[in-house]
Amino acid sequence: MKFNRLLLYLFLCCGAFLALYPFLWMLGASFKTLNEASTPSLNLLPKVWQWSNVTETFRAAPFGLYFFNSFLVAGSVCLSVCATSLMAGYAFARLQFKGRQLLFFIILGSMMVPFELTFIPNFVLISRLGWYNSYAALIVPWCVSAFSIFLMRQAFLALPRDFYDAAVLDGCGHLRFLVRIGIPLVMPSLVTVALFAFLGSYNALLWPLIVTADDRCRVVQIGLVAFYSDAGARLNLLMCASSIIILPTVLIYFVAQRYFVQTTMGTGIKG
Repeated sequence: MKFNRLLLYLFLCCGAFLALYPFLWMLGASFKTLNEASTPSLNLLPKVWQWSNVTETFRAAPFGLYFFNSFLVAGSVCLSVCATSLMAGYAFARLQFKGRQLLFFIILGSMMVPFELTFIPNFVLISRLGWYNSYAALIVPWCVSAFSIFLMRQAFLALPRDFYDAAVLDGCGHLRFLVRIGIPLVMPSLVTVALFAFLGSYNALLWPLIVTADDRCRVVQIGLVAFYSDAGARLNLLMCASSIIILPTVLIYFVAQRYFVQTTMGTGIKG
């Protein structure tokens, strides 16, 4: 039994190393010279640490402005998606109104449409509204997520009806129940929605590239283009920029990780 467990741990460690190796290589290449980073090698650590690569990276493009734009856009999209998903998910789960099932099936059907297919109509609409090269163009089209609405609806459906009945006896309406009782009970699902919305917006490249024309509204993902030229890519600086850009997503994931192991029912009956 101990030998089998040892083999299992060894197999899991090998799998973890294979999964982490590209990230470790990226981090190591961030502090290598251009020649060393461009030479195929299994060495993760540079021969001489080039700490000046960080300074050169921020000189190559206005990453301070790019980071501000990225956090502003991703944060706004995250808050908007959370708000719309909470209200729509609760309405589809608890409220009775005509056409509820049909409307929900239409929302589910929109998940089958490739997001690239919506670029042209969204771009035409943005242009006619005069939002081209503005924060509104980066935020407004992504304020609603069909998948997030579906996820929140399932979370509210999993709540026992007794919670709402007890709240009604205490004088709660739908809005008060949602704010004071519903949100704490579905917090794990809400954190998942927030995480997906933030990361999806933060990592977006194609749409920001289409609707922006200068550095004023551009995001960090577009900043990576600064390390490409006709002579090729400055691989060491590109890896350095990629390492810096990925740090916020890693930190956010570790902060939100504990919510993934909680269940809705466990949160509801705790205490």
